[in-house]
Amino acid sequence: MKMVSWNVNGIRAALKKGFAEYMASVGADVICLQETKCHPGDVQHVAWETGYEPVWASAVKKGYSGTAIFSRVKPKSVTTGIGLADHDQEGRVITAEFADFYVVNVYQPNSQRGLTRLEYRTQEWDPAFLAFLKKLEKKKPVIFCGDLNVAHQDIDLKNPKTNRRNAGFTDEERTNFSKVLEAGFVDTFREFEKGPDHYTWWSQMMNCRARNIGWRVDYFVASEKLKPALKRAWISPEVMGSDHCPVGLEVG
Repeated sequence: MKMVSWNVNGIRAALKKGFAEYMASVGADVICLQETKCHPGDVQHVAWETGYEPVWASAVKKGYSGTAIFSRVKPKSVTTGIGLADHDQEGRVITAEFADFYVVNVYQPNSQRGLTRLEYRTQEWDPAFLAFLKKLEKKKPVIFCGDLNVAHQDIDLKNPKTNRRNAGFTDEERTNFSKVLEAGFVDTFREFEKGPDHYTWWSQMMNCRARNIGWRVDYFVASEKLKPALKRAWISPEVMGSDHCPVGLEVG
């Protein structure tokens, strides 16, 4: 199964920048999108690529957050949210159950400028989401993907020294990602690529993308039990249309 994940920074904007063409050419079985910023009715006129069935999780707030899964393989079941009302108002999670594993598409909360949501993110959301993953794992292995809004190690952003304590690179966020790995998950990209300068998000200021001054905040993370099934993991910085680029995983 070939899967891709992409924070599109608004699906309607992405459609104007070639998303439909990307969807047609990428050859993925499952496409997970984050920050769709829409409700299904906003895009009901779109003729999606043949064979893909979309599922949407929309924020209560219009034009904010939101996730979607497009799949050419019919899931056994699909759910939205993590089952906790306090966390399920922003359309951040969709779970699709397939024969051998779950795929969880997640757009994790950003701690925001001034770290105004750091406490919510690290003390409430992160523990609740990890508990949700471990509950799923009791039934079958889990692959979760999306914009996790954290660069885990110094190698995962261009300028670690100057970004310490900025949202996405606080000790608290990084420690919580380490806890996920310690709980029995693997960062699939790092299973295949140990080197630096691989990023998935770039500031839209100061020509950062062309200069590759970026952060790796988009991931595929898998249950350790799936390690033998991992075929390849990749980042596609050449794909434009958002301030993030797609990431991918193939399992077999």
